[in-house]
Amino acid sequence: MYKYIDLDSFSIYFSASTTQDFLYHHYQTLNIKDADQKSYENCYRFIYFLEHGLLHYKQAKIAPLALKPILLFYGVVHLIKACILTVDANYPKSTTMLAHGVSTRKRKKQQYEFFQDEVKLQKNGLFPLMAEKMFHMKHLEGNKLTMGSLLKQIPELNDLFLHLGETTPSLLKIEKQTDTYIISEEILDYFHMTESHFIRFFQSISSFPISILTDTKGKNITFKTKSINFMNCLPLRYSIIDKQLYLPLMRSELLKYPEILIHYLILYNLSMIARYETEWWSELIKMMPNQDFPFIKTFLNITMEKSPFLVYHFLSNKKEGNE
Repeated sequence: MYKYIDLDSFSIYFSASTTQDFLYHHYQTLNIKDADQKSYENCYRFIYFLEHGLLHYKQAKIAPLALKPILLFYGVVHLIKACILTVDANYPKSTTMLAHGVSTRKRKKQQYEFFQDEVKLQKNGLFPLMAEKMFHMKHLEGNKLTMGSLLKQIPELNDLFLHLGETTPSLLKIEKQTDTYIISEEILDYFHMTESHFIRFFQSISSFPISILTDTKGKNITFKTKSINFMNCLPLRYSIIDKQLYLPLMRSELLKYPEILIHYLILYNLSMIARYETEWWSELIKMMPNQDFPFIKTFLNITMEKSPFLVYHFLSNKKEGNE
């Protein structure tokens, strides 16, 4: 299995013959009619989606901050379209799929606060299609999510929240010892649960099989698993900075959201702000009046590296047969 190093890691897919074989295998697995023909038709579309997405990321690295959200959003959009082609040979079936699938207020209110700003999930478009086809999530339309709640799902921002005044962390680090994982007993206070209640809750929302160890010393919760990876570790999050797993401490529906969905939603809103809220966006960049600026700038730096990382591992999981 190839490991992700940088954007050039995607070059393993820049071969029409191997990409056609890659798509054919998955179309066969999905019992898609005319899998051979569909894989032939889609192999270059897949490559071009990746190529176009990576071009946006490369430009974002050298672009001024004012333009980064727009370039990064359309970068991740094209990478996601490539992912969808691996699970939907007929994408897009209709023009409704070409919408973003999420909305936000075009005109911001006075005393606007970025952390309180919301995005609303729509019934049609790329976001619900991605959620359903890539992660088997349905019926998300109508949900409203704040920027603050989304940012608190990203482990690389945990230290920044603490540095800028939060009294408690947003996520709790999961310690790894050989083949076991340890959740500190602090988690029970954060979730206001007994140990048995938390264990049942944790097992019910985990996307991977868990074996709780009961013969360990101390009050920490220790578990083992054989099949954890970057794309199926929910509700845990993986940090590309310290290579550790974290558990978000906000008990909400977002625990079930794969992280690439989180990045898409934040980037969507930031790209809309950069395009349509020029005055607020320019003042934020030039005046840096509050904590919005360090969070937004840090997030943009993180997602520039992490969203391609997440997409690469989604494709790698499929390449390795870890559906």
